[in-house]
Amino acid sequence: MNPEQVNCVVDCANGCILGDRCPNTEYKNEASSFIKETSLDQMLEIAEIARQKKLSEPPKWVIPEEI
Repeated sequence: MNPEQVNCVVDCANGCILGDRCPNTEYKNEASSFIKETSLDQMLEIAEIARQKKLSEPPKWVIPEEI
């Protein structure tokens, strides 16, 4: 299977189907490294900071073009 023809979000939902030919292996390695080096408490703190930041942002209005 050609890596350019694979939609990773859909085709690899149950695991990577390309194996060693996966174009996203660098991200997999970065994620694995982050999980190994970061405690769960730190991850929860990062998530809470992101949540607070999202809550403090002003609302974003979406105005449809056809009214």
